[in-house]
Amino acid sequence: MLKPRGFSRVLVRQSRHEIDVESSRYIAHLAWLIGLLCTIGGSPAIALAQSILADENQVIERIEISLSNPSADPEVNKRVSDQIRRSINVFPGMLFNRTEVQLAIARSARQVAIARADLEVTPGDAGGVVVTVKAQLSDKVSREERGFLQTGDKADLPVLFDRNGTIVVGKLEMLTMLYGNDNAWYGRPDLFLSGNPLASGDMAGKGASGWAEGFIHSGVYGLTPLHENTYAYGGLSAILSGSAGAELFTDESRYHLAIEDAYLGLVGGETSKTGDRLVWNVSAGRKRYAIGDSMIIGNSASNGDERAALQSNPRWAADMLVLGQFRYNKTLAELFYLDPDELPVVDSKTRMAGINMETDLGAGFSLGGSFINVLDSDYAYYSLTPPDPASATLSRDGLQVYDARMGWKQPGGQIFANAELALQRNNHFDMFATALAGEVGYQFQDLPWTPQISYRFAEFSGDDPTTARFERWDPLLSGGNGEQWVQGINHFKVFQDSNLVTHRIQLRLRPSPQVELVPQFWIFSADSSTNLGGNPALSFLGSEQLGYEANLTAKWFISPKMMVQAHVAATFPGEAVKQAASGDLDPWWSAMAFLRVAF
Repeated sequence: MLKPRGFSRVLVRQSRHEIDVESSRYIAHLAWLIGLLCTIGGSPAIALAQSILADENQVIERIEISLSNPSADPEVNKRVSDQIRRSINVFPGMLFNRTEVQLAIARSARQVAIARADLEVTPGDAGGVVVTVKAQLSDKVSREERGFLQTGDKADLPVLFDRNGTIVVGKLEMLTMLYGNDNAWYGRPDLFLSGNPLASGDMAGKGASGWAEGFIHSGVYGLTPLHENTYAYGGLSAILSGSAGAELFTDESRYHLAIEDAYLGLVGGETSKTGDRLVWNVSAGRKRYAIGDSMIIGNSASNGDERAALQSNPRWAADMLVLGQFRYNKTLAELFYLDPDELPVVDSKTRMAGINMETDLGAGFSLGGSFINVLDSDYAYYSLTPPDPASATLSRDGLQVYDARMGWKQPGGQIFANAELALQRNNHFDMFATALAGEVGYQFQDLPWTPQISYRFAEFSGDDPTTARFERWDPLLSGGNGEQWVQGINHFKVFQDSNLVTHRIQLRLRPSPQVELVPQFWIFSADSSTNLGGNPALSFLGSEQLGYEANLTAKWFISPKMMVQAHVAATFPGEAVKQAASGDLDPWWSAMAFLRVAF
């Protein structure tokens, strides 16, 4: 989803290339072609949907090893399973990256006495994924050559080349989406998009509107041994995206082709005789990065505008990520430098560096902490009483973020809880902003559909106009998806994660292993009546009540390579929003459906 930041600071419009009639026809055919490619092999019923929640970039909840032809000796099976688990170097809590996991599995097939190993990804109990390695035992298989380019065997895909430890895998991901709104922006785009540099043409607003979009993401990723326990790896991919119709910011049909992943790295490690595992990994280039549940860093690239694909959100790779990771057993330490890939028209030129640490304490407890320092930024803050009276604006440059988080899940049980607390200061002026969130939930394992219910409270501070100190929370790269920090399918587009207090009740229902339903109910309010830096129409609030939203997301995992997701959402404006419009506003309804195919 597009991540617009307080656009009151940017009043210039990006010059756009005018699309002639022939180009428009080409765009329409492109969108149709993308849809055709994505629907080959299945014709699902149209449903209603929202943000992308495919397996890619979801938290790995559990890793399982399955032997299709287990030995009669249980000790042999246990030893082989443990060897596979150690060789793939994939851990619970990591973000799932299909191509990197496939590389790791292909490498493990050379190191362990197995004929082949395949990847299967299924939805987890808490919204993440379960990674299963399906292995076939063998002691006589020659692995001199493997991969589709060498053998011509489609069963080898996505492995393209595998010889002497050098492995190349391919990536092909396609998505087609239909999105509809009724009374987008509560029927007043003229008010809530005033001054927005992304807005142009006849965008969605009063009444019904809709658009279609899609993308194709394709690339190659490889790994080669440099030493017994050291490997060089890299990835290169590109995304072709297109949009046509009346979307939230424009009705201009367009397409965009650009490099997505482009990185190189080194990975290595060793396992001691006692079973302790040390893994190190360094990389640099265009790549995605996220911390924890994405409350502070989750969206390291922007979509929409000239890049199209506003809602399908295909681009995640930062312009530059330099990352060093060191893991010892269940403890991870990361050092990073991040330059996010922002849209040119709202590029804040923000660059940051930081450290992140996470550990599993046992007994169901996990602990994490981060420190982030913004090295440079043109992003401006606004205050009625700035700490420096000579300036009406303040800068993100010099921002420091301190973050702590903890989670607990009852071992083998039904109760879970997590909390996160963060503080922001600035080297150049007096700033003290806070964010806190807490969630508690329970899963009814013995009831039909195994319902899981949870309640989450979150608060992001606003600026107090009676003090010289600046207290408004800076959301940085917060986001992820609708079950992380995209708070409200529709409401998030009007009011982002700053000066915001939210209550969320969420259910997870599993009618079958392949189908998941996620209904949510939200209550939104403001922390402060001063909202400078947010939506200009809501700069000053006459009430704390911002609105309510109810939505339902449905996910159907048709096969390991194909899924359908859908949502319907209804958002009702609160008193503060109604006052800004000087009258009644219409409820905002939205519906979406997409089909995603990944190889």
